[in-house]
Amino acid sequence: MNGYFQLVVTEEGTGIKVYKPTGDGTPLDVNMVRDYLDDKKIQYDVVKINEAVTNQDETVVVFTETKIMPEREYCRIESSKDRMTVTAVFYPPTEGAELLTEKEILDSLAYRKIVYGVQTENIHEFFEHRKYCTEIVVAEGKPVKQGTNAKVEYHFSVNKRPKPTVKEDGSVDYFNLDLIHNVQEGQLLATLHPEVPGEPGINTLGENIKPANVKSTYIKFGKNTILSEDKMTLTAAKAGHVTIKEGKVTVSDVLVLANVDVSTGNIDAEGSVEVKGVVASNFSIKAGGNVVVKGIVEDATIISGADVILECGVKAGGKITADGNVVAKFIENATVTANGGISSECILHSTVTSGTEINVTGKRGFIAGGKVCAADRIQAKILGSEMGANTVIEVGADPQLKLRLKELQKGMAEAQKTLEGIKPTVEGFSKMLKAGAKFTPDQVANVQKLVGLNKTLTQKIQDDSTEYQELMEKLAEQKEADVIVEGTAYPGTIVNIGELSMIVKKPVQYSRFIIKEGDVRLAPI
Repeated sequence: MNGYFQLVVTEEGTGIKVYKPTGDGTPLDVNMVRDYLDDKKIQYDVVKINEAVTNQDETVVVFTETKIMPEREYCRIESSKDRMTVTAVFYPPTEGAELLTEKEILDSLAYRKIVYGVQTENIHEFFEHRKYCTEIVVAEGKPVKQGTNAKVEYHFSVNKRPKPTVKEDGSVDYFNLDLIHNVQEGQLLATLHPEVPGEPGINTLGENIKPANVKSTYIKFGKNTILSEDKMTLTAAKAGHVTIKEGKVTVSDVLVLANVDVSTGNIDAEGSVEVKGVVASNFSIKAGGNVVVKGIVEDATIISGADVILECGVKAGGKITADGNVVAKFIENATVTANGGISSECILHSTVTSGTEINVTGKRGFIAGGKVCAADRIQAKILGSEMGANTVIEVGADPQLKLRLKELQKGMAEAQKTLEGIKPTVEGFSKMLKAGAKFTPDQVANVQKLVGLNKTLTQKIQDDSTEYQELMEKLAEQKEADVIVEGTAYPGTIVNIGELSMIVKKPVQYSRFIIKEGDVRLAPI
């Protein structure tokens, strides 16, 4: 039994007697005494109350000279904010005062409109054994059983965060990342798990509580895949490698080339491309799947619908764009953009943008010069350089999302301006037509073109506005981002997190740059 107290009226005034707990019970909490006295509007000496609760020796401690009227056994009832749980704490009567009845407690609950889940057994248990100053549950609602949203389970890795492994000699293996997922004909690619509706709950007031709405979805499929008749599974129609392109599961073939140069010209392939040698300056590769290059990419362009893996690297003005990940030995004087992650051993004087995170590790592991941006995280051994190379590190929002928002803003503004320009002509023509004016066929044709343009631009503004709102919601959902430096961040390096910025004033070592208290601050790794 928990420790409890009892008020005692004496010749000197009103006192309190505190009983020690028994068995596994807990000692009396002084706040429980004070709550009771406040409820009963009984004045008290705080020091005396604390003394009695501290000593717990069942000695009567007088805390007020006022002799109170006898207090009946008392029950304090409280309901949780969500109305799902009602608890009661019972207090003993003053010596010789009346006891409560079980019916009084049930009537009190009914008066409070607590009609569902009344725990009559718990209430009866108290009146059988009377354990004071102990919280008991007297009513409990039926909790809501939330449903589950439909989801597509992919039977291959869709991770856009490549994680290079460190070899025994300290170098980093950037090329055995299991990013290319080969499949055989008939292999299971995806399974749809349909939504499961939830079940409503009931609070202690008898009110129904609706579960959250569940969302449905479906398997999106592309080339060389087969969706089952019940639309629950997706399999490969042929052997190849599987990727997700524009949200659709696609199986692609692989085109193997010695080099991309004057002997091949520019490459435009629906599947994947593997180049055994180099990609020469001024040539380009456009592939629906992965692009793997064993040699150096010079001042060339690579556009991939999946991952780009450069076993050497890219330099001298090369441009790499990937819907998935980019893995390169080095990135030098190049522009690299990936919706997924980017991994490299060094980034030098380049513009690098990732939709997830950028990892620059290995023996060198430096980012020096240029601008490097990622939505979630940038991690490197060294940021900037002792020579003060202008280096900007930016995290906190998907760079492609920000770019698209700017494009939508500009497009809607231009469309609105055009609408305002043609509006007077269309309205004037309409008024003149109602007034009985006659027009030549050429005039009618011109106005019809303007009316059609008006309709097209209005629809475009509506569509762009909807996309803009959806992207703004995604931007608001962006997770906390950080920058990790495993070695040294040199002075002059600019670190931007979201809309906040820090210029490194002195060397920073083994630290994380994070947002804290409304500013960019340093934290331990």
